[in-house]
Amino acid sequence: MQVILMEKMVNLGQLGDIVKVKNGYARNFLIPQGKAKRATESNKAEFAARRVELEAAEQAKAGEAQAAADKINGLTVQIAQKAGVDGKLFGSVTNADIVAAMLQMGFTVEKSQVRMPDGHLKQVGEYPISVALHTDVIAHITVSVLGEH
Repeated sequence: MQVILMEKMVNLGQLGDIVKVKNGYARNFLIPQGKAKRATESNKAEFAARRVELEAAEQAKAGEAQAAADKINGLTVQIAQKAGVDGKLFGSVTNADIVAAMLQMGFTVEKSQVRMPDGHLKQVGEYPISVALHTDVIAHITVSVLGEH
């Protein structure tokens, strides 16, 4: 199915690109989320008429994300978990734990924005984590996992 992207998508394209994606991806994710529209002639004409407005809205979103990233960059988030004497945690620290800790510090992020390349944290220590606030804006934070007995 061919769709017109209504916002920049990682690994897919820029705002306004007409891309071919699988039917299920378009019907179940892109179109309901408002990230794309079917590439019909009427939608193409409507997009061409609204292109400037949509690009301005995209720039505003990116600007807001950059402002949030400037506040979050370099932040150290401390999370205390029960751990054994060897520093191995009972359980693990997940992206939900990081979001909850950041919320207590006054920063609002989504679970899906927290990027944990090595998976959940299972040891006491400090870990660099990235937070993707926008497709072009990524903030880097440090998560310090403290063990408690």
